[in-house]
Amino acid sequence: MPFTAPARKPNSESPPAASRARALGVAAMAVTVVFWASAFVGIRAIGPHFSPGSLTLGRLAVAAVVLSFVVLPQLLKNRNLPRGREWWPILAYGVMWFGGYNVALNAAEHVLDAGTSALLINVSPILVAIMAGLFLKEGFPRWLLIGSTVAFVGVALIALGSGPAAGTAPGPGKSATADLAGVALCLLAAVLAAVSVIIQKPVLRKFPAAQATWFGIMVGSVCCLPFAGQLASELQAAPPEATAGLVYLGVFPTAIAFTTWAYALSLVDAGKLAATTYLVPGVTVLISWLLLGEVPTAWGLAGGVICLLGVGLTRRRSRQGIGAPAAVRR
Repeated sequence: MPFTAPARKPNSESPPAASRARALGVAAMAVTVVFWASAFVGIRAIGPHFSPGSLTLGRLAVAAVVLSFVVLPQLLKNRNLPRGREWWPILAYGVMWFGGYNVALNAAEHVLDAGTSALLINVSPILVAIMAGLFLKEGFPRWLLIGSTVAFVGVALIALGSGPAAGTAPGPGKSATADLAGVALCLLAAVLAAVSVIIQKPVLRKFPAAQATWFGIMVGSVCCLPFAGQLASELQAAPPEATAGLVYLGVFPTAIAFTTWAYALSLVDAGKLAATTYLVPGVTVLISWLLLGEVPTAWGLAGGVICLLGVGLTRRRSRQGIGAPAAVRR
């Protein structure tokens, strides 16, 4: 009997704590979605002034400086640096996500509009859901397979609509081959991002979101150092608004958005969280239409809708799983 009251207390305090965590996770993901959507538009806008590698290096350099003000005081206080094998996953997602993903995306947006690029990149959540089920043991329901198939049909339609319309010539400086290369680069970026999410998830069990992000950014920056000379010359030639755009990309979609993403990932299953990034294309299309006057083709829009439908199907739960306690996954 004396142990009855203490036993109830944790249970009565748990729901508010869980609600707080969910609210913080939703807020962090909302910040990520908006800033990542704006990144597609920003890259498209300043792309003519920066080559893919130099744009990546400049963006990462700005982000590294900004996050240093947050991370370095923490490191000086707790000395919580990776040791030995703990560096391997950080090196992996630093090279693939902050380095390779950004270079591939920047190159793709030289030939594809911002909305189409965002739609193609967002095949990544399907890949994350599949790999999270396989490697992170987050579950692998049949609706995941069905939704994945539907979403890939949508990606095929986006690819079909990315080239010039039938019977028309490509625009100046563009070709069907260049458009297909842009599609391939976007899909490569999606794969790199998906693998990186799976690798980053366990890292967040030991390191705070800002530190895990900063480590990856530093690794990506080192990988992009060969573009330093190119960046210096392009910065001299770029107009002030392009330089301001580069700083924006470094501060908001990189330093802030990747940190809020990592924070949300530390609270939520990778597969579930990744599916929320399907909000990014719609926000991107809206921003791109308002600022750049770019509207995706009818095929691209249809493919985007089908992708969203596919992701919606992956969120369905089989009947035998409906009664399972939500607390099983962690």
